[in-house]
Amino acid sequence: MAEKERISKRRKYETKAYKTGTWGIAHIFSTVNNTIIHITDITGAETIARYSGGMMTDKDREGGDPFPAMLAAKRAAEDAKEKGIIGVDIRVRGMGGHHKKAPGAGAQPAIRALARSGLKIGTIEDVTPIPTDGTKRKGGRRGRRV
Repeated sequence: MAEKERISKRRKYETKAYKTGTWGIAHIFSTVNNTIIHITDITGAETIARYSGGMMTDKDREGGDPFPAMLAAKRAAEDAKEKGIIGVDIRVRGMGGHHKKAPGAGAQPAIRALARSGLKIGTIEDVTPIPTDGTKRKGGRRGRRV
């Protein structure tokens, strides 16, 4: 009888196995008008979840705001966790080119929502395209006539 009690006490303190799963890439494209959160596998070829701030609100002017971006990131993270993703590397992108280089207002809350949802965060990288030769703005030779 004493033998069985000793065995049961030993089993109580076994170490838990670490969570096994795969990593992905969270592409966050944030502009003034919208924020798109696109989670892919590590190669970037297979889409796992894709949501935008415009899908979270019925008012078009609110698509680029922080709150809809946060909701979109939370929903994308839930989908990714269901499909076995345990962590993401984040790539943030603004408009770039001859537009604004800085990402929109929804990028920061989207990153924070991904971290709060339980996904591990690897690297955060800015992948905004910046021209080396300066691209021509639209509007023609004499500019935009108002």
